[in-house]
Amino acid sequence: MGRPRHIARPPRHIVLLTLLALAVLGGTLTAIALRPDAPAPRAMWLWQRTAAPAKVVTWATDQNVNEIYAHISTTPAPTELARLRELKQRCDNAGIRLSALGGEPDWAFDHTTALHWQRTALSTGLFAATHIDVEPYALPAWNTDRPRTVAAFTSLLAAMANADQRPLQVDVPFWYGTIPANNTTLADAVLTHADAVTVMSYRDTATGPDSLLAVGTDMLTRADRAGRPVHLGAETTPLPTCSACTFHEQGAHTMATTLSEVDAAAADHPSYAGIAVHDYNSWTTLHP
Repeated sequence: MGRPRHIARPPRHIVLLTLLALAVLGGTLTAIALRPDAPAPRAMWLWQRTAAPAKVVTWATDQNVNEIYAHISTTPAPTELARLRELKQRCDNAGIRLSALGGEPDWAFDHTTALHWQRTALSTGLFAATHIDVEPYALPAWNTDRPRTVAAFTSLLAAMANADQRPLQVDVPFWYGTIPANNTTLADAVLTHADAVTVMSYRDTATGPDSLLAVGTDMLTRADRAGRPVHLGAETTPLPTCSACTFHEQGAHTMATTLSEVDAAAADHPSYAGIAVHDYNSWTTLHP
């Protein structure tokens, strides 16, 4: 299920093969790193603009993180850019990939702001990919005019994919497969435009009913067919309304054990690229 591509944008299979080659250096495709005799790599959201780069990279290295989704403002101040430059240098030295993180629900309709953010972030030369967390279902229009909202969101993805040759990564909820989008589902529409997705599969058990793998399997299966890499997401922030959605109460040891079980159970999916942990600040403060 293809889409018109900008003439300068390489075919998807070339992008994916390139990412596979980069996996050794910390790319998003991790089939090489998921050998039975090697620990599974992790990705990590970094929303905190004041986090010390040295501490971030030391933590990431200790946790086997090979990609950081690092937030950058739409109009970054000189101090923010200086911190990101230091983060980039330290990530390069550690073999960690750095992707530009941003997103607001309003971007689903406000493409001008989204594309401005992308141009600003990528023009710094610090990032290997665009990583967006745009949640259109947080908008009132999701309930009042869902078809229009879905169409606007998928149009945004197409615009951002065509705006730059570097990969576009998209955060998605696990239930997008239930949402119609023209003649397909929103999950498949996202996979048409994105080079990779990270599923917000936030659960605190590995397998079984309503587990991390159970809610993530639909997107993994769709991504297997589409040839896109998928990270499954694990939450560490406190969620008072859904304690089963986070490892905040269970702690670091239980999370590590559970995520290893997910790695083993998901290994049969060619699309499985490992676990992304949300996020640096709360992960570092988990009890043992």
